[in-house]
Amino acid sequence: MSYGYLIESMVSILLLLTILYCVRLNKQLRLLKADEQSLRATISELITATQIAERAIGGLKATMREGEQVLNERLQRSETVTAEFDRQLKAGDELLGKLIRITGAGKVADEPAVPDAQSVAAAAQAFAERARARLNGLAA
Repeated sequence: MSYGYLIESMVSILLLLTILYCVRLNKQLRLLKADEQSLRATISELITATQIAERAIGGLKATMREGEQVLNERLQRSETVTAEFDRQLKAGDELLGKLIRITGAGKVADEPAVPDAQSVAAAAQAFAERARARLNGLAA
C-alpha cells in the first residue's frame, strides 16, 4: 500500500505543478491579449493618421494646380505686356528718328546733326499738330 500512496502523492504533485503552470500561462495569455488590444488601437490610429495625410496631400496637390494655373496666366499676361512695351518702344524709336530728321533738316550743313531737347520738343509739337489737323480733316 505504500507504493499506491507514493504514486498518488506524485500524481498530486504533478497535478499541482500543472495547475501552477496553467495559472502562469493564463497570466501570460492575458498580457498578450492586452498587448493585442493596444496594438489594434495603435494600428487604428495609424490608419486614421494615414487617411488624414492622404486628404492633406490631395488638398496640397489641388492648391499646387491652382497656383500653377494662376502663375501661367500671369506669365502669359506679362509676355503680352512685354510684347506691347516692345512694340511701343519700337514705335517711339521710329518717331524719335523722324523727329531728329525733321529737326536736322532745318539746320545748316556745318552745324552738328545732334538736336537739342528744345528743338526735339518743338518738332514733336509740330508733328502732333499736323497729326491732329489730319484727323480733323478726316473727321470733317
